[in-house]
Amino acid sequence: MEQIFGKGVSKGVAAGPISFYRRPSGEIPRRSVTDTAAELARFHDACETAKEQLGVLHDKALAEAGEDAAMLFEAHQMMLDDLDFVESIEGLIENDRLNAEAAVSDTGAQFAEMFAAMDDSYMQARAADIRDISTRVVGILTGEGESGIVSDVPCIVAADDLAPSETVQLDKSLILGFITAGGSANSHTAILARTMGIPAIIGAGDALQAEMEGKYAIIDGQTGETVIEPDDAEHERLLKKQAKEKALKELLDQLKGKPNETRDGRNVMVYCNIGSPADIDAVLQNDVGGIGLFRSEFLYLNTTDYPTEDQQFEAYKQVLSDMDGKEVIIRTLDIGADKQIGYFDLPKEDNPAMGMRALRICLTRPEIFKTQLRALFRASAFGKLGIMFPMVTSVWEVREAKRMCEEVRRELKNEGIPYSEDVQIGIMIETPAAAINSDRLAKEVDFFSIGTNDLTQYTLACDRQNNDLGRFYDPHHPAVLRLIRLVTENAHKNGIWVGICGELGADLTLTETFLAFGVDELSVTPRSVLPLRNAVRMTDTRESSERILSDLDSDYTAR
Repeated sequence: MEQIFGKGVSKGVAAGPISFYRRPSGEIPRRSVTDTAAELARFHDACETAKEQLGVLHDKALAEAGEDAAMLFEAHQMMLDDLDFVESIEGLIENDRLNAEAAVSDTGAQFAEMFAAMDDSYMQARAADIRDISTRVVGILTGEGESGIVSDVPCIVAADDLAPSETVQLDKSLILGFITAGGSANSHTAILARTMGIPAIIGAGDALQAEMEGKYAIIDGQTGETVIEPDDAEHERLLKKQAKEKALKELLDQLKGKPNETRDGRNVMVYCNIGSPADIDAVLQNDVGGIGLFRSEFLYLNTTDYPTEDQQFEAYKQVLSDMDGKEVIIRTLDIGADKQIGYFDLPKEDNPAMGMRALRICLTRPEIFKTQLRALFRASAFGKLGIMFPMVTSVWEVREAKRMCEEVRRELKNEGIPYSEDVQIGIMIETPAAAINSDRLAKEVDFFSIGTNDLTQYTLACDRQNNDLGRFYDPHHPAVLRLIRLVTENAHKNGIWVGICGELGADLTLTETFLAFGVDELSVTPRSVLPLRNAVRMTDTRESSERILSDLDSDYTAR
């Protein structure tokens, strides 16, 4: 028996043989070419093939892991159209008479090093993307076999680390769990594992050895423990834990149809976050009360040009109709920062998280915003719609957005197009400015939804995509929790409800805290609905509120 330890990033216990992820040899042929035109044609053909592959991966990721995972492949496609990248490769072929494989490899290495050396952590992370797409194009040019696992039975996938494209390409029916030597809690592998409910461990380091191939192992995605060829006692212990988790899932399934009511009789709205109409089935299967965050970006990410009013209308109409009268809150366009789209022609920014994004784009380019608003209000005739504006910092922004809503309503009325008069207007609270100014903002809208991911990032001045920040990025930080408490108090003082749609909504260690604050709604992934319902039903706010509020004011020690 051998034990190795890493960091658990997706809960659960998995048992089965280890299968290491295999890649092509990585040997890059290097030669001088005489027919540069033919070599350029080889390169461009390989790029087109790569784009087609990435399109397939995008659709696969969207279906299996959601919008955040899928949009990465949109970004990879755009990288293959980047003029600096393409022209550098073309120059090596035309001027240095280098074969296409070597030209792509050399340019990829150069650009990756350039990004890795930048001060901005977001740009540093793009180095891995450059390496990924360069490897893909080189693989197409060399004709080497595809990477993957060599197993025809379900297994625990092991690797030094996994690129996004590698993770998505795996046959999910053969994956029991993941264990990697490197990686981070916010890596694509970790996110995919959590989305699918698959146990995963990262950071096992050098302890993860190739000679473990085929050996029976048990991994615990909660503790980060891996046991290779366990003895009888350890095997029994971990399998008991696995059985307990299975039993808990079956118990949670019994909560379907039960109210989201605390022990002291307080009702809480438990809603879902989704990224496309394809997620509706999972929403309905988990007996959710509504949709608290419908990200509309998929309409813009899945096209080479701005989606039309009719295209957007049909998508919104479908979701509202499928939800059969349950509330659907659709967030207006949140492009920018880590969601770049080529045809938007946004300028490159040193700090995109602080730049032109979300509502700022909508108010700067009203023609884009107005098209979306018309589609939304037209769809409101087919269900219970709420419209939510992201990235708000000021009252004037909200008033301007509301003015455009009113303008759209007048136009639709004059055109004889039906729409609902009962559309709630809300905003996301995801900046410290919005939180601190929430007493004034509450007078302008019908509801708040707190985006804890960005709120944590901006409050703590910690890039949430920077894996090196570790303990410094702490969503449990009292500054974040105090802002949430302040927002909730200001919302209720002004007679509006408040929800949480960021990742903290599914953090069951904070459920009691949020209920103690008075939060009215929690919006989570479909998979998190039933565990959250259970946590709500186990809570008695009469017993916990005073203690929690007192603890919030006590001395703070970093986790």
